[in-house]
Amino acid sequence: MNFKITNLPDRASKPRKHGLTMMMDKGLSVRQVEDFIETAGELTDLVKFGFGTSMISTNLEQKIKLYQEANISVYFGGTLFEAYIARDMFDDYQKILEKYNIDTVEVSDGSIEISHVDKCNYIKTLCKNFRVLSEVGSKDANKLIPPYKWIELMQKEIDAGSWKVIAEAREGGNVGIYRGSGEVRSDLIEEILTKIDNDKIIWESPQKTQQVWFIKLMGSNVNLGNIAHNEVIPLECLRLGLRGDTFFDNLP
Repeated sequence: MNFKITNLPDRASKPRKHGLTMMMDKGLSVRQVEDFIETAGELTDLVKFGFGTSMISTNLEQKIKLYQEANISVYFGGTLFEAYIARDMFDDYQKILEKYNIDTVEVSDGSIEISHVDKCNYIKTLCKNFRVLSEVGSKDANKLIPPYKWIELMQKEIDAGSWKVIAEAREGGNVGIYRGSGEVRSDLIEEILTKIDNDKIIWESPQKTQQVWFIKLMGSNVNLGNIAHNEVIPLECLRLGLRGDTFFDNLP
């Protein structure tokens, strides 16, 4: 903080257990990563290499090292996990995680159909050596999952060993926990929270209106993900009430 001001929400220092910010890297250069760490590294807890970008991004090993040296955990997007599962290459995927010294892994089924028993078995296997994030929800806008099913899936994945569960929204914020317009499915969220601890969920929220909605409902220390690299500082301003949308939430 450059200035002193009263009545700001408490924000823990890293390593944080809640109030996490997950940034999506969709192909940043090494120089962009260095610039990002300089400006927003302390505000960022996790970086996801979106979908399959880690397959084709240049200087991947160097980027991973930069993030990790800044105390930012990195992981490959769940779509890459699914690409390997669809080809029956799970062992190969684990070898890649080890090769790149990745300690966090995402398990998802947003694109492919796998039984939930199999998904939980992948979680159980991976959590022996990695910190597991599992994603719940479909990338298909026409596939609507009822609230009770979201709760059931999330709880089973937590029981299987997931560190956090991710509520699906894609990078556009228009599926899963959102309607096609980007509007939050508020009844769904509120029902999920009657059974699942908020600290166990990372809510994908790429749009500012979505970030505002979650902060107003759950406070500054809600876990938010799929944040663009140039939106991490603006998000922190929302968390602290230093932006018009949340300005009056923490005044005396």
